[in-house]
Amino acid sequence: MLQIHQITKQYKTGDFSQQALDDVSLNLRDSEFVAVLGPSGSGKTTLLNIIGGLDRYDSGDIIINGTSTRLYKDRDWDSYRNHTIGFVFQSYNLIPHQSIISNVELALTISGVSRSERRERAQKALEEVGLGDHINKLPNQLSGGQMQRVAIARALVNNPSIVLADEPTGALDSQTSVQIMNLLQEVAKDRLVVMVTHNPELAHEYATRIVELHDGKIVSDSNPLELTQENEQPAEHRNLGHASMSVATSLALSFNNLKTKKARTFLTSFAGSIGIIGIALILAVSNGVNIYIDKVQQDTMTSYPISIQEQSFDLNKIMGSAQESAQSSKDQEGKTGSKAIYPDDSAITSVSNLTSSISSNNLSAFKRYLDNPDSEINQYVGKVGVQYSYDTKFSVFGHDPKGTLVSASGVTIGGGQQGGVASQMASMDSNTADFSQVQSMQMATLTGKAQAKSSPKIFTEIMPGKDEAKAPIGKVITDNYEVMHGSWPKDKNQIVLVLDEHNKIPLATLYDLGLKPASDYNDMMSQLNNGQKVKADTAKLDYDQAMKQTLDLVPASDQYVKGADGHYQYVGDDAGQVSQLLDKAVHLKIVGIVKPIPKASATPLPAGVGYSRELTNYLIDYAGKSQIVADQQTDRDHNVLTGLNYTAADDTAKAEQAKAFVASLDETHKAAMGSAFMSGQNGESGQSQPQPGVQAQQMPGAAGPAGQAAGMTAQMGQQAAAASLDQYMANANQEQLVTIYEQYVRPQVGSYKDNMTSFGLISRDAPSSIRIYADSFQAKQSITDSINHYNDKAKKDDKITYTDYVGLIMSSVTTIINVISGVLIAFVSVSLIVSSIMIGIITYISVLERTKEIGILRAMGASKHNVSQVFNAETGIIGLLSGLLGVGISLLLLLPGNAIIHKLMGTADVNAVLPVNGAVILVILSVVLTLIGGLIPSRKAAKQDPATALRTE
Repeated sequence: MLQIHQITKQYKTGDFSQQALDDVSLNLRDSEFVAVLGPSGSGKTTLLNIIGGLDRYDSGDIIINGTSTRLYKDRDWDSYRNHTIGFVFQSYNLIPHQSIISNVELALTISGVSRSERRERAQKALEEVGLGDHINKLPNQLSGGQMQRVAIARALVNNPSIVLADEPTGALDSQTSVQIMNLLQEVAKDRLVVMVTHNPELAHEYATRIVELHDGKIVSDSNPLELTQENEQPAEHRNLGHASMSVATSLALSFNNLKTKKARTFLTSFAGSIGIIGIALILAVSNGVNIYIDKVQQDTMTSYPISIQEQSFDLNKIMGSAQESAQSSKDQEGKTGSKAIYPDDSAITSVSNLTSSISSNNLSAFKRYLDNPDSEINQYVGKVGVQYSYDTKFSVFGHDPKGTLVSASGVTIGGGQQGGVASQMASMDSNTADFSQVQSMQMATLTGKAQAKSSPKIFTEIMPGKDEAKAPIGKVITDNYEVMHGSWPKDKNQIVLVLDEHNKIPLATLYDLGLKPASDYNDMMSQLNNGQKVKADTAKLDYDQAMKQTLDLVPASDQYVKGADGHYQYVGDDAGQVSQLLDKAVHLKIVGIVKPIPKASATPLPAGVGYSRELTNYLIDYAGKSQIVADQQTDRDHNVLTGLNYTAADDTAKAEQAKAFVASLDETHKAAMGSAFMSGQNGESGQSQPQPGVQAQQMPGAAGPAGQAAGMTAQMGQQAAAASLDQYMANANQEQLVTIYEQYVRPQVGSYKDNMTSFGLISRDAPSSIRIYADSFQAKQSITDSINHYNDKAKKDDKITYTDYVGLIMSSVTTIINVISGVLIAFVSVSLIVSSIMIGIITYISVLERTKEIGILRAMGASKHNVSQVFNAETGIIGLLSGLLGVGISLLLLLPGNAIIHKLMGTADVNAVLPVNGAVILVILSVVLTLIGGLIPSRKAAKQDPATALRTE
């Protein structure tokens, strides 16, 4: 018999207190089906959690068969839950990385039942709930009803005297709910079942007793149990034994969890092994190498600037990865005769380091700092000065030899744009590309923020001198490039073709510029797509023939045309509309052909097209005076492309915007949206998102899976599809309209800033990149110190991450590890500490990811020590893998490493050998350090409140 005697429970949040239970007393029979009803906040779940020992009462007592729980400690409650309570939750609370039978076995495992017995009992429990054929499946392979049956089997497997069900049918359909209720009714024949539910119909139909709560008090009880003094025994304090979890179980739980995250486990183990590798590999770097590096830096400093991008990579974070990749690459030379396979993880490591090192720079604030003549940095800036670049938006068109209109952004206009990516990549010649341009392309790829209407990638601004008026072409350019034919640009409409040092230019660039027929390019792309062998047209092009080509530049703002409805429409992908725009375009003339001089120290112009700063200034001024920009500035609240508000104050406004948006569509686009919406309602996914500034009529959001939408439109008919959408909109409630707004309308609206960027509006106070040139290594060092001083004083959002090109180049040259033992030990010690901290962070993340699992373990009676033991086991496994991986990699690298040391140092006196006992100690050290690193996270896991953990998603 379960007695709940004058239980009170109060929750406090700061100064606010909420009375969850107020002097509740209730006597429950050993076998009955009790349904607890009441409105939300009445204390139902609190009562259930207190009965189950997941939560603690403030006063009163719970008496189980004469045993008082008033003096229970944590371990007593753990044992009580393990031996007496079985939980059935609304959200099933199954551990996703464990099989069905493992989930059911878990309560028995915590009880210390042997493997063979718990497997037999778990299988029997699953058979009793009709899941005997599904024991090896994972939870995500079952339906909701099946998962709830698993939860019931888990609740019953330890033969508890009390089963607590918290909204067991809340996530199920009515038919499945009836099946679960029938199962619980059967369970209640020989034990106490207490169920919390919001469904009074099911409660009255299946429960033998109804208890109603309101504001923390019992207001009715359909079948109370009254105890007399004669049959009421005085409560005594007794514990029910202790739950226990073996080390093997902890290891199994952790190992199964790590198996579901193989990539992360490997990368974590690899990162943890770096310190071990550092100790195992005692290599030498002579002082002469450092002197050599310093000398090379001094000789090359003036050709390489400190570059600051609007979005930049933090090279300090990825420097170690680049250095390690270079060393590993050299270690593999001359090993073709080895009978071994050496995995190359450079791609994974590079992407991981790149994506985690992206940062944004506030270049406007930094420009104000640079423009201030009193700023510390200005005294160290060299003759070339400070160069600002701006991300101007424009498109360039031309006609190929057959008269076909082509786009420099990807050969074709509209349609598929087959050459876009190929053109960008092919034009980025590794020998001539400036690193900042490579970085810009990588940044766009990694962040997904490449603008659909940005300037063609094959066009690059030619760096001017410090005084633009006197030196429109900078000294860095004239010192490193020679004019092969013609001259440098002297006007905004003059451009030059830039070749590489071998007089070559990417073939895709020639197609982009219309110097070769677009039809040939499209045929070539089709052949490539079909897996056919392609013979490219590599016939040479005379300088004079190339310079006869004229191109038309259309500013971004001109690519929007105002319609009859007063809204602007983007026409840059419509060949017919583009042809009409060419009359007022900037007509570009190729006036020169240039290439890098032999042994050029800097090549900031990649193979492609170079244009002057005068053109950049013209485009900035032109965009500021354009009509679309003026119209948008006049009405900052509405998108000039769609007429919609940028923001909707509330759901009512969103619903009205959704109606207005659909009503503005013509029948064709309304039918497309209707078909796409219907396909989405049928469970389709993968809807594409529009780029900011694309006109509403394109409906990317409504396109969804384009093939599906088109197919449905074809089946229904355009008129019927449009009518169907109109009917839906007429009958839709506010919630449905808000959904349409969020899914289809909001992406079309964008923001004021997005539109202005797409229209080409640029402020000269907000450059896209800054390059600071120095004349000497000492001046460069002073500039970096000045930037660091600026960062020390700047706000968090204004701090600058910059690229030190010389540092980057020298880091790739540095391939030898310092032999000085003191420096090596210090370095390795730091590495080990960082590795330990990293393991701790990963373990902490694992704790956050597995919070619900912690709650499940605690609900089944696992103690705090058991939970801590699980996470200690996880860090121990990672430590073991790190140690073994570190020793294994070290042994492999020692083979070529010694040969390289002998060759580079000119002596055979230095040999690296890893003793067996040293390897064993390193593995043990790795395990110990990772256990220490994971100690705090594991203790945090152990302190998780079980009731709170179970509510975590």
